[in-house]
Amino acid sequence: MRALGMSSRLERAMRWSAVCHAGQVRKGSDVPYFQHVMAVAMLLDRAGFEEDVVIAGLLHDVVEDTPATLADVSERFGEAVSSLVSACSEEKLDASGNKRPWIDRKRDHLAAIAQADDSARAVILADKLHNLAAIEVDLEAGVPVWRLFNADRDQILWYYRATLDACSGDDPRLSALVSACRDRLARIEALA
Repeated sequence: MRALGMSSRLERAMRWSAVCHAGQVRKGSDVPYFQHVMAVAMLLDRAGFEEDVVIAGLLHDVVEDTPATLADVSERFGEAVSSLVSACSEEKLDASGNKRPWIDRKRDHLAAIAQADDSARAVILADKLHNLAAIEVDLEAGVPVWRLFNADRDQILWYYRATLDACSGDDPRLSALVSACRDRLARIEALA
């Protein structure tokens, strides 16, 4: 059994993530974005991953969605966490600073996942699991979820299936995350 409590490093990561994501909300809602990264970290902790992976869960979107950089992450939490955050981050902008097409971003991310280690895949899976949980809750509440995305329902569902296939591995914790994601995805497909 793991010791109860929280390291000061994990507390600093939680605080910094909350500050980085301050004012951001989840798509189509008034739910603070920080709720998502906390859920991802909680899923990783419950699955038994080490602190660097849990911290990467807290920080997985800071480089993609805030002014924070990988250098900031590395300086505050080390190269291992920075590497995990990098593996989870999409290239949203092209060389000219324009937003890249959704399908290009997703295909590139899937290719990167194929090269990622199990720890990075765990963060990606916990992210997807929480996103799927949010989609399911929203669909059950009658929220027009599919209008909130930059792709249609079939493309979104394709991307989730492809991500789950790309993240499979020998680690039983990964298998448990993939299984939980597949269960959520099946419920969503039945609702949608």
